Amino acid sequence: MGLDDRDSLRVLQAALDDPVQSGNLMGRFYATWFRADESVRALFPADLGAHQDAFTHALRWLFGEFVAQRAAEPVAFLAQLGRDHRKYGVKTHHYETLRQALYTSMRAEFADRWSAAVDDAADGAVTLIAGAMSGAASAERQPPWWDGTVIEHHRVSRDVAVIRLRLNGPMPYHPGQYVSVRAPQHPRRWRYLSPAIPSDPDGFIEFHVRAVPGGTVSPALVTETRRGDRWRLSNPHGGLRVDRAGGDVLMVAGGTGLAPLRAIIMDLARFGENPRVHLFFGARYPCELYDLRTLWEVASCNPWLSVSPVSDYDIDPPWAADYPDVSPPRGLHVRQTGRLPEVVSGYGSWCDRQILICGRPEMVLATKAALIAGGAPAERIQHDPLVA
Repeated sequence: MGLDDRDSLRVLQAALDDPVQSGNLMGRFYATWFRADESVRALFPADLGAHQDAFTHALRWLFGEFVAQRAAEPVAFLAQLGRDHRKYGVKTHHYETLRQALYTSMRAEFADRWSAAVDDAADGAVTLIAGAMSGAASAERQPPWWDGTVIEHHRVSRDVAVIRLRLNGPMPYHPGQYVSVRAPQHPRRWRYLSPAIPSDPDGFIEFHVRAVPGGTVSPALVTETRRGDRWRLSNPHGGLRVDRAGGDVLMVAGGTGLAPLRAIIMDLARFGENPRVHLFFGARYPCELYDLRTLWEVASCNPWLSVSPVSDYDIDPPWAADYPDVSPPRGLHVRQTGRLPEVVSGYGSWCDRQILICGRPEMVLATKAALIAGGAPAERIQHDPLVA
C-alpha cells in the first residue's frame, strides 16, 4: 500500500517524533550518505548541527502530512527544497544516494518497529522525497543563485543593521517571502533573511538583520559587513501575503520581523485602493523601533495604513545615544508600553482581519495564542513556517 497505508506511516511518524530516535537517525543517515557518496561531504559545513535540525523538522512535518493523506503541500515543499538545494551544488545523482541512505538508515534505526508494510511505506516516502526534489531541481530554469554587492550598511541600533545590496540581476520574489543568504564572513553557512522592499527591476534589495545572542552568522553580518562585500542569495521561500479582496488586515511585527511586512506594505502602496492595514511594530526599547520614520512617511501618503509603536520598556538604555534618533514626526499612534502579544490582544479579537505575524518565534507563538484565545480564527493567521 505504501503511502496509502496510514497505520504504517504512523509508525514512522511516531519514531521521528521521538527526539532520541530521530537524533540517532540523523547521525546514522549523514554517516551512511557520506560513506556511500564521498562527493556529498564537501557540500556541507563541518558542523552539521543546523542541517540535522532542519532536516529532522522537515521529516516530522512531511510524515504528519503523509499520515493526513495530504499531498499538495508536501510536494510543493519538496519541490521548493530541491530548487533551493541547487545553491549547494547538489546534482541529480546525489538524490539517488540520498534516497538509498535515508531508507537504509530508517530501516536500521527503527528495526524494532519494522514490518513488510512499514518497509513499503518507508520506501514510498523516501522515493517521493528524493524524486520530488530531484525533478523540481532539474526542471527549474531560474539561476541557482544571485550574486550581489553591499552598497550600504547602517547600524541603526546596537543589535540591528540595515544592509542594502545591488544584485547582478533582478531577483523575482513576492513581498513577504524570505531568501537564503551567504556572506563572506561565513562562506559555507546560509541564513534566511526577508527582503524589506519588493522585488526591484534594477536588482536593489534591502535586509534588516538583528544580531541573535549566541548566533554564529547574524552577529557577524551586523558588526562586520562592509561596503563592497559580495553576497550570494538563493531562491525565495514562504507564502505570507495579503489578499486585497480578503478584508482588512492586522500586522504584528517584532523587531526585524518588520522586514517582510514592510515589503508587503510598500507593494500595497502601488495601488489606489487597499483594505485597511493596522501595523503594530514592537521592540524592547523605544530606540529599537528603528524604522518608524519610514513607516510614518508611508502612512502619511496612504490613509489605509495606521501604525502603532510598542516597546517593552518606556525608557531607553544609555547606549541609545550612540545610534540615530528614531522618533518620527507627529502622525503615528502614540507609542504604548508593554509586551506586544498583550497589547495587540488587548484591542479585542481581530476576528474579522487577515492577520500576519513576524518576529522571534516566541513572540509569534505567544501573539498567535493570545489572538486565538480572544476569538481570532486560526486559519486567518499567517506567520513564517520556520517558527511552527
